[in-house]
Amino acid sequence: MALLRPPALLLALVVSELHCLPWFINVSESQGPGTTIHSFSFNCTAHMPMLELVHVQPPTTFFNQPSLSRWQKIYVGTVTLNSLARLDALAVNHYELQLRFTCGNNVTEGPLYVYVYRDPGYSPCSGRFASPAGEIIQVRETVTPGAQLYTLLLPGLELQHAQISINSAQDPPYFPGPFSINGQGWLLAPSQGLKGQAGKVFQLQILVTFGQNRSCHGMLKVKVLPVPSSQISFLGQARNITILDDLAPGSQVVQVRAQGFDVRYEILSPVPCPLFSIGREDGVVRTTAPLELAQAWGTAVTRLQVKAYERLRPWASVDLDLTVNVRSVNRWPPRCLPAMLVTEIPETTPVGTVLNTFTCTDPDSPGSTLNYELRFHSPPGPASLCLRGRALEVNATLDCDTPGACFQHAASILVLDGGQPLMTTEVPVLVMVIPVNEFSPACVPHTFRIREDAGPHTLLGSVVGTDKDYPHNSIEYDISGGPTAFSVDRLSGTPTPGLGWKGGTRVDCKLRLWAPLLGEIHLLGSLDYELQTLYRLTVLVTDQSQDQDPTHRRSGSCTITIEVEDVNDHAPECQPPFQELTIYAPLGRSVEVTKVSCWVPQEPQRLVFSYSIVGGNSQSRFSLQGPILVHNNMLGPPWPEQPHTHELLIRVADAGPSIPHLSATATVIVHLVPWSTSTAATRTRSAAVTSMTTPLLVTDTEAFWQPEPWFVVVLTVTSALFLLALGWLFSRLFQGLAQMLQTPRKPAQALLLNSIQGTEESIEGFMEAPRMEMPQTPSSVMSLVCQPAILYRGHRGCSRVLPCQACLLVDGYPCGRAHGSTIRMEETSL
Repeated sequence: MALLRPPALLLALVVSELHCLPWFINVSESQGPGTTIHSFSFNCTAHMPMLELVHVQPPTTFFNQPSLSRWQKIYVGTVTLNSLARLDALAVNHYELQLRFTCGNNVTEGPLYVYVYRDPGYSPCSGRFASPAGEIIQVRETVTPGAQLYTLLLPGLELQHAQISINSAQDPPYFPGPFSINGQGWLLAPSQGLKGQAGKVFQLQILVTFGQNRSCHGMLKVKVLPVPSSQISFLGQARNITILDDLAPGSQVVQVRAQGFDVRYEILSPVPCPLFSIGREDGVVRTTAPLELAQAWGTAVTRLQVKAYERLRPWASVDLDLTVNVRSVNRWPPRCLPAMLVTEIPETTPVGTVLNTFTCTDPDSPGSTLNYELRFHSPPGPASLCLRGRALEVNATLDCDTPGACFQHAASILVLDGGQPLMTTEVPVLVMVIPVNEFSPACVPHTFRIREDAGPHTLLGSVVGTDKDYPHNSIEYDISGGPTAFSVDRLSGTPTPGLGWKGGTRVDCKLRLWAPLLGEIHLLGSLDYELQTLYRLTVLVTDQSQDQDPTHRRSGSCTITIEVEDVNDHAPECQPPFQELTIYAPLGRSVEVTKVSCWVPQEPQRLVFSYSIVGGNSQSRFSLQGPILVHNNMLGPPWPEQPHTHELLIRVADAGPSIPHLSATATVIVHLVPWSTSTAATRTRSAAVTSMTTPLLVTDTEAFWQPEPWFVVVLTVTSALFLLALGWLFSRLFQGLAQMLQTPRKPAQALLLNSIQGTEESIEGFMEAPRMEMPQTPSSVMSLVCQPAILYRGHRGCSRVLPCQACLLVDGYPCGRAHGSTIRMEETSL
């Protein structure tokens, strides 16, 4: 490439290559529109070169895009001023033009510095504007009223306080209305418009005043053109064209055709047009620069206004609006940040929470609109997550309290561009839902019953705890305080595979869950119904592994009632267990022998017993009325004539609801003395006795008292003294009785002798018997008369006062039962 300064020396002077930029150029402010600022040449043999004006500092539109022409094997580039250029050294005296030269794959950029210097002889009223013919401008009669027609005020003149005015007449009817010039130096169309003024030429004398008493005159002619004839028109032409961005510069985009005579074409807007050009004669629109959307997104849509006119009649023209859409060639799929989303959220995350916002771009078309689609993999269905635009949000409540409800959601975001061919990018999404311990476990109060004889480790039952959090039965059991006789298994049940947490990550474990988890209650010690019949346990149920944080646990409680069932484990005891007594058996009467007194010392509340004679009752002469043993002498002959001894075994068993029924056996030895009298005695009693006495049994019982040891000693000494005195009293009494026995009549003496002989053999047994019972004398024996009683001393230190004539004892209990009680028989006259 060579550099030539003036165009005339283009072929003669060859300078350095383009990389020798920058260039420095001085330009006078008097240079007008179309002036060539700089020309240079360069070589590019294998490719079609391209020269661009990238930007201008300070920004201005005074410079056209460089033109490129070829002369033999050399390309010549020219930089010119456009039609709006008005240089003014007082306003801007320095411009920097950045130029870019492209030859195939070689791109070179460099600056072109333009310095504007003052021209003392320059006047704004120079050129065609100041010539006698003046400046001619052409406008159509359809111009908008008040539209800008021409710019008169050059940049920089406002600093000199320039004033522009029209000093020629604008009288009607020739003028439809006055033209005007505003403060910016713009010539404006009349407010009435120019409709119907076609063919007229309006001549305007312009006065420009500036500086210190400096002024100049100029002529401006406005030629009004008629509306274009209908003979020129565009043939059926598509107004929207779509091309790919890989077209090389100079490639054909579209060809427009208009009907008319010697038609010419030009681009009205945009001016300048950096991307497209049109053939002046053939109407072919071509690219003039690369259309890479990745580098310049503004090239995606370009609206061109193309004008077709006849060469000989320029006013006969027609306009066509074209829209050129540049579509990128799809080479790359969209790129997204993040490229993969893995996140954890608690199950209590509110609906609408944004998990992440995806940012995706298309390298082929930066700024283009992309489409996003959410696709679910596991579990299927958009129940929990949704995609709003580019934001991934929680769509529904993330409930982990049902099996398989959550744990993790696998999905993907499919990003689609709009290019051809269609290219997509898939962003994997894995959302793991962390369970939160929301609910406290609970258990149902229950009542268990257990026998008091149950052994240790006996299973009473199970406490079933429930938890609304999943897994629902992952519960530990414990007893809060209470008795230590019971325990509850912390964990019991059948282990099953499940999921757990380790280090904040859900993992699979082979023995994780227990299904079901039942708190089994066991007995540790022994129970005693007599000591305690009811236990209340407070069972604590605490959940486990319900939260990622192992320390976040909840608990509940319930009351378990244990009722102890009574078991009959103590046999009754009889007091005394052995009795021996003597009774008289009158004929035809039933006699109460004794009362069996039994109880259970360990269970004083047990009072119901059953009694039965299990031995010694061979003739069925004895029977039981509850605990009372009765001798029945009403069964008829043969009646016993001699005293007889019966050894009875009485079985005493508890008769309550408790089982088993335990029993004890009491032994009662009964010496049975038959009731018999001689004939003489009977006759004597029949003649002599007109009345009889009935013995009355009086029992006086003193309460038992357990004295202190010292009191026992004192009581013993006192008792000894009392017995001595009592012995002396008895001796005196026996002496008195002996004297009285000598005084009765013979029949009475004979009766007494018979009575004493009949009872001699049983006196010893009578004295050993603990207690005697005296029935009333039968009414048939009316002649018996009881004489004064005879005092006998029985066994165990007890005293008995017995009648001297066949008076029976009616109390069969031994005297030892009353602990020192005395039973006396007294005579009472009927």
